[in-house]
Amino acid sequence: MVREQFKTNIDLVSSSGGVFEITIDDKLVFSKKKEGRFPTDNELIELIRK
Repeated sequence: MVREQFKTNIDLVSSSGGVFEITIDDKLVFSKKKEGRFPTDNELIELIRK
C-alpha cells in the first residue's frame, strides 16, 4: 500500500526485542515500543506525508 502510494523503495532493517520503528531521513516517526502497537496503514501514510 505504501509503496504504491509513494512510489518509493522501502527497506526492512532487522532488530531484536520486538522493536518496530519507522524512520524517514534518519528521523524517527513511529515507535512500536513507545506507542505499544503497530501503526495502521492509513496512519503510516499520514506519517510519511508530514
